Amino acid sequence: PPVCAEGDDGYRNPTELKMSQIVLPCHANHCGELSVGQLLKWMDSTACLSAERHAGCSCVTASVDDIHFEHTIGVGKVVNIIAKVNRAFTSSMEVGILVDCEDLYTDRQWKVCHAFATFVARRTEAGKVQLKQVLPRTQAEQMEYSLAAERRRMRLIHAEIMNDLLSSSTAQLGEFQEFQGAVPAERTRVESVELVLPPHANHQVSTFGGQIMAWMENVATIAARCSRLCKAHPTLRSIDMFHFRGPSHIGDRLVLKAIVNNSFKHSMEVGVCAEAYQGGEPLRHINSAFMTFEVLDEDRKPRTIPRIRPEPVDGKRRYQEAVARKKIRLDRKYIISCKQTEVPLSVPWDPSNQMYLSFNNVTALKLMDTRNNWVLTSEKNKVRLYTLEENHVLCFKVEMHVSVPAEQTFHLLSDLRRRKEWDRIYEECEVIIQADEEDTLYRVTTPSVSKGGKGQDFILLASRRKPCDTRDPYLIALRSVTLPTHLPTEDYTRGEVLCAGFSIWEESSAVTKITYYNQATPGILPYISTDIAGLSSSFSSIFSACRDFLEANKDSLAALPPSAL
Repeated sequence: PPVCAEGDDGYRNPTELKMSQIVLPCHANHCGELSVGQLLKWMDSTACLSAERHAGCSCVTASVDDIHFEHTIGVGKVVNIIAKVNRAFTSSMEVGILVDCEDLYTDRQWKVCHAFATFVARRTEAGKVQLKQVLPRTQAEQMEYSLAAERRRMRLIHAEIMNDLLSSSTAQLGEFQEFQGAVPAERTRVESVELVLPPHANHQVSTFGGQIMAWMENVATIAARCSRLCKAHPTLRSIDMFHFRGPSHIGDRLVLKAIVNNSFKHSMEVGVCAEAYQGGEPLRHINSAFMTFEVLDEDRKPRTIPRIRPEPVDGKRRYQEAVARKKIRLDRKYIISCKQTEVPLSVPWDPSNQMYLSFNNVTALKLMDTRNNWVLTSEKNKVRLYTLEENHVLCFKVEMHVSVPAEQTFHLLSDLRRRKEWDRIYEECEVIIQADEEDTLYRVTTPSVSKGGKGQDFILLASRRKPCDTRDPYLIALRSVTLPTHLPTEDYTRGEVLCAGFSIWEESSAVTKITYYNQATPGILPYISTDIAGLSSSFSSIFSACRDFLEANKDSLAALPPSAL
């Protein structure tokens, strides 16, 4: 079905479910705030019901992505949880969860957190379940559908990112330091056992995923609250990804272990794991998670937390891993939170943040690709130019069709070194770093826009993606980054690209729709201002040349991925 406007009357996502709960004293901790464990149970059950509505069969929680809690919730407030399926894959699906809080006396509402959970449809008597596709109807649904594939990719390589960072731990994370007066980590260790009873099981007679998360949060809070460390009640601020390794059932004994892995100035990381057994059988690993706590004073300001002295070997390994996870969180927060008004727009690139830069690069392009309020500015030689201006930011897109297969088009446009064959703005282009098969760093030079002026150079990260399925395009996303080996020089003015790239859709085996996007920055505007104003047809001539280049090379064997060149 076509994408419809957000306000269309009568439409509601068929997988959307809403749960509303009033926070009672039995749901709260001794501070009068909703227990995060209880909130996780509500979130998991709402998401599970949404997943089962789409799947038409029983589903189990496979993982929950990182969650950041923006606010606590007091007794008497109403918690509203909305869950809906963003995208279905073969037998798994991503469910988006939004939590807000409501004060019934003042009508004030505020966001508490959002999360993405992955659910897997359980086998039926007929065998493995093949899930039906999600059909996005609104712009917001189309956006989440598109981004779900990129988030799935990040989940699959999460462990790889951590291993790469730890393998270069000394260079990236620094040497281990001893602190005077540090608290031995062993003194924060907590172990608890829970017997899984029928009330703890879901309708499939497995231990409810939300219940396991709640028990894990409980022992983690006890570890963080140990009087030897902070002597006050800790506040849970974030949870790194939950990943369920296996099921648990009624009658299982669940052993929950927690310990403070590391403490920083105003926060501490607690590692917690859940293992299960019955009778004399060996322990089965069910889940592990890492939770970040703060300790607040009377004015709700973070207190300074004593440093931790880890145990030898395993303790030092957990200590270094906590530093790595903090670096990943900070990298991700910095990359994703960069605003268009900030200067510079470029973000430093290094191998440890490559995956998140690539994720952000592709995500930004996908967000532009899902917008539906573009204004047609001009059309010439079957090349259409559109513009979109919002919040003082100008974006433009160029759209055309070519008689070239989509995959060949993707390979021809992927190697920026060939762009100067059709784009006169590209003077020279060289590969700086081939990070992997999907990510390449280039240095591009462009001519001066004024007589006697300097040319510009750009350090660009090009991130490529093939379709996840037939409902996805090929993507080539571009953004500026900084490299210590390629600083600005006197010969060129350093330009910056915030978001640009190609979306390549296969319309038939021989016809492809190409859309080029660019979020205009001061470095780009001089090259396009006359086109946007309708005073020039250079865009038409450049992209007509692009069409000629693609059609002339549609059978070329040289159209290989850059990694193979």
